[in-house]
Amino acid sequence: MVATAARSPAGALSLQPWRHPWRTLRAHLQTWWHNRLPKSDTLTLTQRNVYILPTRPGWMLGITLLLLLVASINYQLNLGYLLTFLLAGSAVVGMHVCHGNLRGITLLLTPPEPVHAGQAVVLTVRLSSERKRTRYGIGMGVIGADPTHAPLAWTDVPAQGSAHLQVSFPSPERGLHPLPPLTAQTLFPLGTFRVWTVWRPASGVLVYPEPESHPPPLPPGEPQAGSSGAARVQSTGEFDGVRAYRRGDPLKAVVWRKAAQAFSSGRDDLVSRDALSHQRHQLWLDHAQCGGAGLEARLSRLTAWVLMADRQGLDYGLRVPGREIAPDQGPAHRARCLEALAIC
Repeated sequence: MVATAARSPAGALSLQPWRHPWRTLRAHLQTWWHNRLPKSDTLTLTQRNVYILPTRPGWMLGITLLLLLVASINYQLNLGYLLTFLLAGSAVVGMHVCHGNLRGITLLLTPPEPVHAGQAVVLTVRLSSERKRTRYGIGMGVIGADPTHAPLAWTDVPAQGSAHLQVSFPSPERGLHPLPPLTAQTLFPLGTFRVWTVWRPASGVLVYPEPESHPPPLPPGEPQAGSSGAARVQSTGEFDGVRAYRRGDPLKAVVWRKAAQAFSSGRDDLVSRDALSHQRHQLWLDHAQCGGAGLEARLSRLTAWVLMADRQGLDYGLRVPGREIAPDQGPAHRARCLEALAIC
């Protein structure tokens, strides 16, 4: 929302608060209130952090009961008194049941996995209850999120059991971001009262750069000191030093692109990457040599190259401003490289 307002025509940003004064005041009060809440990945709901207010149907029910009471007084209707107080008593009982339906639940957040920019962040929350009755209609969502893109998730919590909910919201731009405030709410049993809580998780979410959709081939490998330099990398991103396939070679060492070309021409030749070639050359993904019009474009290309090299099972290193990661491979190495690109 802030970025959109910044790109609006001149003067639009300064006039926006004056066009919606109550909305601006409400946003400031909400921010002030949320900042006073402690951050924690575990929250037990008690009467000190659970809030209740009538819903729109609840307010309509209250107005209706008031009209029934006035009419019963004016016309001295005993059945009118009976109906009014019966409905009022049901609403009061529903208020206590609704408040108790949420109170006593313990919320536990599982730290989210890193995602790429443009993907949805998925939060897994465990709701547990030690009481001997089922909690019905418990919903969770992100405060301030667009309901069309981040709707509430609903579940029932069994007696002395637990349930899991997954809450999603669109990821922000790349980097390490705190999680937005979450809310848990219920309307059970009558829908005339809304009981909710505000939860500020302590965990953050790491957002990787969005990979380039159609990246160029991997850059050529750099010869190591003391190597003959005979092996090199072609523009296709595959090492030039290959040999005939030998029984026992791992499947990831087979150059499948060359195998596909051989199969299409009617031959069944298989070739494998030469291990000595990998020892003479190192694949470096360098920020200064990846091209691109700006920082984000370069990081997007480097992200695509990291994923490409990881799929091919290559040893690769990464150079970004202020940091250099030595060549390696595997999920842990891929995560280190993507983290360096996210916080670059």
